[in-house]
Amino acid sequence: MTLASTDTLALCRDGGWLHVMLNRPDKRNAMSLAMVNDLLHVFETIQDDRSVRAVILRGAEGHFCSGGDIADMQQAAADSTGEHDAIAALNRRFGALLTQVDGAGAAVVAVCEGAVMGGGFGLACVADITLAVEGARFRLPETSLGITPAQIAPFIVQRLGLSQARRLAVTGATLDVAEALRLGLAHVHVAADGADEAVSTVLGQIRRCEPGAVAATKSIMRTVGSAPLEEILDSAAVDFAQRARSDAAQTGMLARLTRTPAPWAMS
Repeated sequence: MTLASTDTLALCRDGGWLHVMLNRPDKRNAMSLAMVNDLLHVFETIQDDRSVRAVILRGAEGHFCSGGDIADMQQAAADSTGEHDAIAALNRRFGALLTQVDGAGAAVVAVCEGAVMGGGFGLACVADITLAVEGARFRLPETSLGITPAQIAPFIVQRLGLSQARRLAVTGATLDVAEALRLGLAHVHVAADGADEAVSTVLGQIRRCEPGAVAATKSIMRTVGSAPLEEILDSAAVDFAQRARSDAAQTGMLARLTRTPAPWAMS
């Protein structure tokens, strides 16, 4: 796997952990097309790489992501022609990113600090574990700007349910950390100076889980609601049997019986 930092992202690989820093602090890490493309490249590259056990998403200098870059949208409007709608293409590209992150085989951890708006709200919704750092503010500002959270909306409904998603959409309300936790948008309340420790704790928990089993379990869960239940259960049974016979599962079960750590828990 070859990944390097870009103009919009600072990347750091630490064993099985890939730290991805949204790195446009002068724009409160607003999501430009370049950042969308860079993030897509990262998640496409690691999709089948089980050596990457978790991706930690964080924003530079105290803000997670303040939403889409309005300058990019203005440029897209100028670039649009009768046959090419650059705004629609830009918007849809972000949807492709959310789908890719949502479908990641690795665990995805979002460290939400400061502004978590628009596109940042969307990333928080597709993370497996969302840490809400004290002082974070979650908001969907789109309707107050006269536009829609077009690509984000389906993922908000999946995360929060239709009722709460509609409330946020029609009010543009700002959620503090307590409300984000209550609604299920975030999972862990983190003290203002405790983000690094919280990430370390979560990674310690992820470390106990075999990477292939994590990816397969996420895949099963994503099919709920999009396929008949019996079909999901049939497919899951076949996958379970295959995995139960695998070297990884045999090693994991032996480790449990002998009360010793599994190999992946020590890497």
